[in-house]
Amino acid sequence: MKKLKFTFVLLMIATVTFAQESPRKQATGKAGTATVNIDYGSPSVKGRTIWGELVPYGKVWRAGANENTTFSFDKDVKIGENTVKAGKYGFFIIPNENNEWTMILNSKNDAWGSNGYNKDLDVLRLNVKPNYTDNNQEALDYAVGEKEIIIKWAKVNIVIPIQ
Repeated sequence: MKKLKFTFVLLMIATVTFAQESPRKQATGKAGTATVNIDYGSPSVKGRTIWGELVPYGKVWRAGANENTTFSFDKDVKIGENTVKAGKYGFFIIPNENNEWTMILNSKNDAWGSNGYNKDLDVLRLNVKPNYTDNNQEALDYAVGEKEIIIKWAKVNIVIPIQ
C-alpha cells in the first residue's frame, strides 16, 4: 500500500511539473471579418533540438503540448485556396526536413496529442514552406494577423495565409 501511495505521489508531481512547463495559451484575432481563436500548449525549447528530434520529420505532430492544438472560426474562412466552414478543428503539422510542411485541420478537436489523429477526418491539408531564422523562439507561439496565422518555435516561423 505504501508503494502504491508513493507511486501515486510521484505521478502527481510529474504531472503538475509537466503541465507547468507547457502552459495552455490562446491567440485570438480577426482574419478578415472572422474571429480566429487558437488554443494550444506552449512548450519551451530548453536547449533541445526540436525539429527532427523532439518533433520527428515526416510524422504527424499535435502542434503544441499535451492536448492537441485547436483552431476555431466564427465564420467561414479561406485558408490558401480552400474554404473552411465555421467551427472548431484539431490542428496538426507534418514537418519535413527538406520540403514544405503540411498543415492539417481535422474535424476531431478533442484528442490528446496526435494519438487520436485520423487522416480520414482531415478537413484541410495545406503545404507551407517554413522560414528558418537565426533567432530562437524559446516558447511555442501562435499569433493571428489580418491575413495570416503565424507560428514560431525554435528557429522556425510558419505563415499560414487566411482570409
